[in-house]
Amino acid sequence: MLPILNLLALIFKQIFMANQNSPASVPDAKSQPNSKTQRPLGLAYLVGRLDHILNKCLRDKLAPFGLTVPQYTALSVFRAQGALSNAQLAVRTMVSPQAANEMVKVMQERGWIERKPDPSHGRIIQISLTEEGHAVLRQGDVEVANVELTMFPDLGSRERTQLHAQLRAAVRALNLPGL
Repeated sequence: MLPILNLLALIFKQIFMANQNSPASVPDAKSQPNSKTQRPLGLAYLVGRLDHILNKCLRDKLAPFGLTVPQYTALSVFRAQGALSNAQLAVRTMVSPQAANEMVKVMQERGWIERKPDPSHGRIIQISLTEEGHAVLRQGDVEVANVELTMFPDLGSRERTQLHAQLRAAVRALNLPGL
Protein backbone atom coordinates (compact mmCIF):
# COMPACT_ATOMS: atom_id res chain seq x y z
CA MET A 1 0.00 0.00 0.00
CA LEU A 2 1.24 3.44 -0.79
CA PRO A 3 2.40 5.52 2.19
CA ILE A 4 0.03 8.36 1.26
CA LEU A 5 -2.94 6.03 1.54
CA ASN A 6 -1.58 4.94 4.92
CA LEU A 7 -1.61 8.57 6.00
CA LEU A 8 -5.16 9.12 4.84
CA ALA A 9 -6.24 5.97 6.61
CA LEU A 10 -4.76 7.29 9.84
CA ILE A 11 -6.51 10.61 9.45
CA PHE A 12 -9.91 9.05 8.99
CA LYS A 13 -9.36 6.90 12.06
CA GLN A 14 -8.28 9.87 14.12
CA ILE A 15 -11.33 11.86 12.99
CA PHE A 16 -13.58 8.87 13.63
CA MET A 17 -12.21 8.36 17.14
CA ALA A 18 -12.47 12.08 17.92
CA ASN A 19 -16.11 12.14 16.79
CA GLN A 20 -16.93 9.04 18.85
CA ASN A 21 -15.43 10.57 21.97
CA SER A 22 -17.05 13.96 21.46
CA PRO A 23 -20.17 14.78 23.51
CA ALA A 24 -21.55 16.82 20.62
CA SER A 25 -24.09 15.09 18.45
CA VAL A 26 -22.86 14.07 15.03
CA PRO A 27 -25.37 13.63 12.19
CA ASP A 28 -25.97 10.09 11.00
CA ALA A 29 -23.87 9.51 7.90
CA LYS A 30 -26.87 7.95 6.15
CA SER A 31 -29.12 10.97 6.68
CA GLN A 32 -29.25 13.76 4.15
CA PRO A 33 -27.90 17.12 5.34
CA ASN A 34 -30.61 19.71 5.88
CA SER A 35 -29.30 23.26 5.65
CA LYS A 36 -31.29 24.36 8.71
CA THR A 37 -30.69 21.40 11.01
CA GLN A 38 -27.68 19.42 9.83
CA ARG A 39 -24.34 20.23 8.29
CA PRO A 40 -21.79 17.99 6.59
CA LEU A 41 -18.98 16.78 8.82
CA GLY A 42 -16.40 18.50 6.64
CA LEU A 43 -14.39 15.33 6.08
CA ALA A 44 -14.04 16.01 2.36
CA TYR A 45 -12.71 19.50 3.12
CA LEU A 46 -10.23 18.16 5.67
CA VAL A 47 -9.02 15.46 3.30
CA GLY A 48 -8.58 18.10 0.59
CA ARG A 49 -6.58 20.32 2.95
CA LEU A 50 -4.51 17.35 4.04
CA ASP A 51 -3.84 16.41 0.43
CA HIS A 52 -2.61 19.93 -0.31
CA ILE A 53 -0.40 20.18 2.79
CA LEU A 54 0.87 16.63 2.51
CA ASN A 55 1.86 17.07 -1.13
CA LYS A 56 3.83 20.20 -0.29
CA CYS A 57 5.56 18.49 2.62
CA LEU A 58 6.40 15.42 0.54
CA ARG A 59 7.68 17.58 -2.34
CA ASP A 60 10.04 19.30 0.09
CA LYS A 61 11.25 16.02 1.64
CA LEU A 62 11.70 14.12 -1.65
CA ALA A 63 13.31 16.93 -3.67
CA PRO A 64 16.84 16.38 -2.27
CA PHE A 65 16.78 12.89 -3.87
CA GLY A 66 15.66 14.28 -7.24
CA LEU A 67 12.23 12.70 -6.71
CA THR A 68 8.83 14.24 -7.31
CA VAL A 69 5.74 12.97 -5.49
CA PRO A 70 4.36 11.33 -8.67
CA GLN A 71 7.73 9.66 -9.31
CA TYR A 72 7.86 8.36 -5.74
CA THR A 73 4.32 7.06 -6.15
CA ALA A 74 5.23 5.39 -9.45
CA LEU A 75 8.32 3.73 -7.98
CA SER A 76 6.21 2.53 -5.04
CA VAL A 77 3.67 1.07 -7.46
CA PHE A 78 6.41 -0.77 -9.36
CA ARG A 79 7.73 -2.19 -6.11
CA ALA A 80 4.26 -3.37 -5.07
CA GLN A 81 3.00 -4.56 -8.46
CA GLY A 82 6.13 -5.62 -10.32
CA ALA A 83 6.40 -4.87 -14.02
CA LEU A 84 3.58 -2.79 -15.50
CA SER A 85 2.71 -1.21 -18.81
CA ASN A 86 2.58 2.57 -19.19
CA ALA A 87 -1.23 2.43 -19.28
CA GLN A 88 -1.37 0.41 -16.05
CA LEU A 89 1.07 2.83 -14.42
CA ALA A 90 -1.08 5.82 -15.40
CA VAL A 91 -4.16 4.27 -13.79
CA ARG A 92 -2.35 3.25 -10.59
CA THR A 93 -0.60 6.61 -10.14
CA MET A 94 -3.68 8.69 -11.02
CA VAL A 95 -2.05 10.61 -13.86
CA SER A 96 -2.88 10.83 -17.55
CA PRO A 97 -1.20 8.37 -19.93
CA GLN A 98 0.73 11.31 -21.40
CA ALA A 99 1.99 12.41 -17.98
CA ALA A 100 2.91 8.80 -17.15
CA ASN A 101 4.85 8.55 -20.41
CA GLU A 102 6.84 11.71 -19.62
CA MET A 103 7.47 10.50 -16.08
CA VAL A 104 8.70 7.14 -17.40
CA LYS A 105 11.13 8.87 -19.77
CA VAL A 106 12.67 10.87 -16.91
CA MET A 107 12.86 7.89 -14.57
CA GLN A 108 14.46 5.76 -17.28
CA GLU A 109 17.05 8.49 -18.01
CA ARG A 110 17.92 8.51 -14.30
CA GLY A 111 18.33 4.73 -14.30
CA TRP A 112 15.47 4.10 -11.85
CA ILE A 113 13.43 1.91 -14.20
CA GLU A 114 13.95 -0.26 -17.24
CA ARG A 115 11.64 -1.00 -20.14
CA LYS A 116 11.42 -4.40 -21.81
CA PRO A 117 9.03 -5.83 -24.40
CA ASP A 118 6.28 -7.99 -22.90
CA PRO A 119 7.06 -11.60 -23.87
CA SER A 120 3.40 -12.39 -24.51
CA HIS A 121 2.44 -9.22 -26.41
CA GLY A 122 4.88 -7.54 -28.76
CA ARG A 123 3.34 -4.06 -28.58
CA ILE A 124 3.30 -3.79 -24.79
CA ILE A 125 6.40 -2.56 -22.98
CA GLN A 126 6.79 -3.71 -19.38
CA ILE A 127 8.42 -1.26 -16.97
CA SER A 128 10.15 -2.36 -13.78
CA LEU A 129 12.47 -1.02 -11.07
CA THR A 130 16.24 -1.19 -11.33
CA GLU A 131 18.61 -1.42 -8.37
CA GLU A 132 19.05 2.36 -8.61
CA GLY A 133 15.27 2.73 -8.48
CA HIS A 134 15.07 0.57 -5.37
CA ALA A 135 17.83 2.64 -3.74
CA VAL A 136 16.19 6.02 -4.38
CA LEU A 137 12.84 4.58 -3.30
CA ARG A 138 14.34 3.43 0.02
CA GLN A 139 15.63 6.98 0.61
CA GLY A 140 12.17 8.37 -0.13
CA ASP A 141 10.56 5.76 2.13
CA VAL A 142 12.55 7.04 5.11
CA GLU A 143 11.36 10.61 4.52
CA VAL A 144 7.74 9.59 3.93
CA ALA A 145 7.78 7.46 7.09
CA ASN A 146 9.09 10.46 9.05
CA VAL A 147 6.25 12.61 7.70
CA GLU A 148 3.74 9.94 8.74
CA LEU A 149 5.22 9.77 12.23
CA THR A 150 5.13 13.56 12.52
CA MET A 151 1.46 13.60 11.54
CA PHE A 152 0.37 10.84 13.93
CA PRO A 153 2.92 10.38 16.68
CA ASP A 154 0.46 8.83 19.14
CA LEU A 155 -1.25 6.24 16.95
CA GLY A 156 -0.35 2.67 17.68
CA SER A 157 -0.03 -0.18 15.23
CA ARG A 158 -3.62 -1.36 15.82
CA GLU A 159 -5.09 2.10 15.18
CA ARG A 160 -2.96 2.51 12.06
CA THR A 161 -4.18 -0.84 10.74
CA GLN A 162 -7.81 0.06 11.43
CA LEU A 163 -7.52 3.46 9.79
CA HIS A 164 -5.74 1.92 6.83
CA ALA A 165 -8.64 -0.53 6.37
CA GLN A 166 -11.20 2.27 6.63
CA LEU A 167 -9.43 4.35 4.02
CA ARG A 168 -9.14 1.41 1.65
CA ALA A 169 -12.88 0.90 2.05
CA ALA A 170 -13.51 4.59 1.34
CA VAL A 171 -11.38 4.41 -1.80
CA ARG A 172 -13.30 1.34 -2.97
CA ALA A 173 -16.65 3.00 -2.22
CA LEU A 174 -15.81 6.09 -4.26
CA ASN A 175 -13.80 4.40 -6.98
CA LEU A 176 -15.09 5.06 -10.47
CA PRO A 177 -15.73 2.03 -12.68
CA GLY A 178 -12.76 1.30 -14.87
CA LEU A 179 -10.17 2.87 -12.57
